[in-house]
Amino acid sequence: MDILILSNGPGEVTTWVKPIVRALRKKLGDNRSLVRISVVLSPCPNATGKEAEIARSYPEVDRVQSAEHFFRFLLWGVTADNWDWHDKGVVVFLGGDQIFPVVIGSRLGYRKVVYAEWDTRWHRWIDSFGVMQAETIAKAPKKYSHKLAVVGDLMADVGMERQGAEGAEGNKESISNSQFPIPNSQFPIPTELIGLLPGSKSAKLTQGVPLSLAIAEYIYSRRPQTRFVIPVAPTLDINTLASFADPQQNSLIRQLGWAEAELVQEGRRQEAEGRREGSLYTNFFNHSPYLKTATGLRVELWQEFPAHELLSQCRLCLTTVGANTAELGSLAVPMIVLLPAQQLDAMRAWDGLPSLLANLPGVGTSFAKLINWVMLQLVLRYKRLFAWPNIWAKEEIVPELVGNLQPQEVAELALDWLEHPEKLEQICDRLRKVRGKPGAAEKLAQLVGKVLENS
Repeated sequence: MDILILSNGPGEVTTWVKPIVRALRKKLGDNRSLVRISVVLSPCPNATGKEAEIARSYPEVDRVQSAEHFFRFLLWGVTADNWDWHDKGVVVFLGGDQIFPVVIGSRLGYRKVVYAEWDTRWHRWIDSFGVMQAETIAKAPKKYSHKLAVVGDLMADVGMERQGAEGAEGNKESISNSQFPIPNSQFPIPTELIGLLPGSKSAKLTQGVPLSLAIAEYIYSRRPQTRFVIPVAPTLDINTLASFADPQQNSLIRQLGWAEAELVQEGRRQEAEGRREGSLYTNFFNHSPYLKTATGLRVELWQEFPAHELLSQCRLCLTTVGANTAELGSLAVPMIVLLPAQQLDAMRAWDGLPSLLANLPGVGTSFAKLINWVMLQLVLRYKRLFAWPNIWAKEEIVPELVGNLQPQEVAELALDWLEHPEKLEQICDRLRKVRGKPGAAEKLAQLVGKVLENS
């Protein structure tokens, strides 16, 4: 049989596709002559171009088609490599437009399973829906309610991977097998570590990288024992990341007076003071590439993915919005969520008419500024929640800082947390209480298995 997974953006590929293919292999077995898993990507405004490469890195997946060939497949049923298809199969929707599995599944004669966070569509033609929350079922037409089942939030499985919670279908492999592993619970980091997550797309990195570095410089000036690390997104290479810290390539740095840095990859220093020679800690911090600012601050670059072991040892993180807030929330790591608005024309990755207007040649920048200004006013007025833990709790558990952010003001908030550990622990406790229950990937895999049995 064939299992065809439809997905699109970097968040979906890394936080939805990965746990699902693992859960499917666990349930259906690893015999590729019996069960074949294919991934087809559709275009996404947030795509980085590396989604196909990431999907190919999953050992559970047999074949992958990148987004540029999608519409030929959608319209004519022909893949770039002329894939063959078995008579029996199921299409699993994990991102894109819900009409896609209807069209493709009908052409192939396959059953169709959709994972939906908020809304369900095309109920007549979809065989089964796995939804994130019960409210989604309540919004669906009652005559199709038998097709809908609550499986939970796929992102909630992320935080349970390291704990090995029953039902979580995340990565159980130890990061200690990496080339330059960081310490695990047996080798705790002797200094406080802060994670910087500026994003993976240029619209966020343009502001996020220099802002995060400027905040880190201020914290470091007050607490020189603090270490900083950027878990590099799997869709990003370190040279591209470093370009956003280069004033020659990012004019916003000098315009706003934020921090700049250079990339250092060779000739790592030997800082063994206060650590055992040859320890895991020394290996990582002596061999990983890093960004070095003018003040001497060094921000390590962690390239292994997923970075759960690393993130779980951070005292706190400075992060942009996105799937990373769900990951941090599931790991119960305190975070400060940053939504800088100094560059109103930066964000253009919307859907529908706003996207078309913002990307028009010549006038797109003006439309982008206008749209972002309107959205900023709505956010400030109605206090919309962006971070996943806050959405789960329906209140602000972790601060969301929106507007013309100043590095010193953000740093003072982080310093207050570091100087009062009880505040950090309170946030950890609240994050543990609101994170979703693990097992969504396993439950969705069970739905797929049930649909296959009934086909």
